[in-house]
Amino acid sequence: MCRIALVRMAALLLPFLALAPARADDVDVALVLVSDVSRSIDDGEYKLEKDGYASAFTNQRVLDAIRGGPAGKIAVAYVEFASSFEVRTVLDWTVIGDQASAQAFVSHLAAAPRSFWGRTAISAGVDQAVQLLAESGLNATRHVIDVCGDGTNNAGREITEARDDALKTGAIINGLAIINDHPVSWTFAHVQPPGGLANYYRENVTGGPGSFVLEVHDFATFGEAMTRKLVNEIVRGPSASKFAASP
Repeated sequence: MCRIALVRMAALLLPFLALAPARADDVDVALVLVSDVSRSIDDGEYKLEKDGYASAFTNQRVLDAIRGGPAGKIAVAYVEFASSFEVRTVLDWTVIGDQASAQAFVSHLAAAPRSFWGRTAISAGVDQAVQLLAESGLNATRHVIDVCGDGTNNAGREITEARDDALKTGAIINGLAIINDHPVSWTFAHVQPPGGLANYYRENVTGGPGSFVLEVHDFATFGEAMTRKLVNEIVRGPSASKFAASP
């Protein structure tokens, strides 16, 4: 009688077991979006930045890239930073594998208020990303830190130190340099360093196998650049060569 009861119980549980979620710790990429919200980015630009993330994550090219991986999903966290003491994990790890999970992520992102207005400590954002990756519990093929900003590191510890520490963990750091072609005088050296901001990112911020920098010249094209960036980050393997591109 006990065996019959167990069989009946198993039959009753089968529908519930079928609905159990897939293991969220097996992903193709663990991606931390590190976004500059320093005072050189005004509210209008900040909104375009957020809209760009939303359009990118719901873009069919990005969703196809995600589904094309061995695990068919990625995990994403979103960090905002300004000065060295102004860094915040706005959205903790979210697993994205389809349209519904992507839409849920961008809905939460859109609803989150701006975190800061201070100076620009890219190093603080990178350090936060490294900590998130270390504590994630994810089983990811690749760890990627995606830095987006419009200026140089002018607060906190040296960005090269933070970059080097991140690379030692095996993470790859990519960059999206937003170029301000008409800066006000007090921000000129910050947003247009010698050699250009994209080159500054290449020399000081990004690194790791296949790392790259994309350059955009206005926030209106941020969404398309982020779409191309995400596709590259999702599908590129560790043997890919370093490159730079512009829209």
